[in-house]
Amino acid sequence: MNAFSARPLPRSLYAATARAPVAAPPLEGEHRASVAVVGGGFTGLSTALHLAESGVDVIVLESHEPGWGASGRNGGQVNPGLKHDPAEVERDFGPELGRRMVTMSNAAPDKVFSLVQQHQILCEAHQGGTIRGAFHANGLGTIRATAEDNARRGGPVEILDAEGMRRLTGSARYLGGSIDRRGGSVNPLGYARGLADAAQRAGARIHGGSPALRMERQGTSWRIATPGGAVTAEKVVLATNAYSDDLWPGLRRSIVPVFSGIAATEPLPDRIAATIMPDRPVLFEIASLTVYYRLDAWNRLLMGGRSIGRETSDPVNFRRLTRYALRLWPQLAEARWEYFWNGQLAVTTDHYPHLHEPAPGVIACLAYNGRGVAMATTMGEQVARRVMGASQEEIDFPITDLRTIPFHGFRRLGVAARVTYGAIRDRLGL
Repeated sequence: MNAFSARPLPRSLYAATARAPVAAPPLEGEHRASVAVVGGGFTGLSTALHLAESGVDVIVLESHEPGWGASGRNGGQVNPGLKHDPAEVERDFGPELGRRMVTMSNAAPDKVFSLVQQHQILCEAHQGGTIRGAFHANGLGTIRATAEDNARRGGPVEILDAEGMRRLTGSARYLGGSIDRRGGSVNPLGYARGLADAAQRAGARIHGGSPALRMERQGTSWRIATPGGAVTAEKVVLATNAYSDDLWPGLRRSIVPVFSGIAATEPLPDRIAATIMPDRPVLFEIASLTVYYRLDAWNRLLMGGRSIGRETSDPVNFRRLTRYALRLWPQLAEARWEYFWNGQLAVTTDHYPHLHEPAPGVIACLAYNGRGVAMATTMGEQVARRVMGASQEEIDFPITDLRTIPFHGFRRLGVAARVTYGAIRDRLGL
């Protein structure tokens, strides 16, 4: 009998407005599959969808419900590219693999919007572009270098001066920035639920309330035990990201979970919304302490940024974001903030996503460093290709050794210190 109690989604704008969840009953009894996917976020659901569409028998095990973690709580920004500039990626991984990584990551938003269209996913998808904004000279130099690097590769990127930023954002805060027309936005919980629905219709079996408790080798297969049963599969995909535990030794300690929080207003009057990002792009700042924001389909403003290191919905813990919104747009003085929530994302010391094969038949894919909507979706396709037999040379991302981070237990203290230090630097314009 399944004695595990799945946790409900936190109260959020997405939980209130997203399409209904799919039926994902807890796993009961013994089951077999060709592939078991642990984790029902974007990575796991995209992997399952691409496998099922190719006729592979796949089971997804999710501790709570599909989209419960970062996939259903993030800023909804569908951003192109990796954390590093294209030229740096090519230096790090060589001209051939590096070029393919750049091409794949820059095309990742198109992958998201293509899946939305193909499967008619109701998630407020809007490909209105991604803006990077800078309010100090160092950040502006970084933005210009990145934009020029992408433009040389034919990317639809435009460098913006202060007036251009004011026109697109409604704020006089920025010295300049850039816009990449490939980016956009979704309701991420709605998108996750839509991926789950599409995967189920393609034949995938998805079980919520089914945390993977133990994983052990049985001959050439793997057996994963849950509170109510078990799955035996030839191959296993670990797609647990910032919510990784000790199911696989060292995986949790190979990434650093970081909390990010979002505050959302009630629907703004049209006359106010028209003065804030009228074309509905998304924006993230290049600063020591990144802030990101967008307007949704109902004229709600979503302001996101680093959060305290625990789950919270207390408005007091989001004052930095709501006060900063007033600095950007004083006309919001009368706006009511309606939703507050946060969750964990995973970062790595090299700021690249990580793809590992720690044992025969086991693949782990995690850590998108704040770019999870697009990158997790496209990495799910890469993982599915690898599971189905593609060679390392045929996929578009490197498979690396799983390495734990030294002094991992002290990393949370470092993150908290970094948030304080970053806030001071940004106030000083450094």
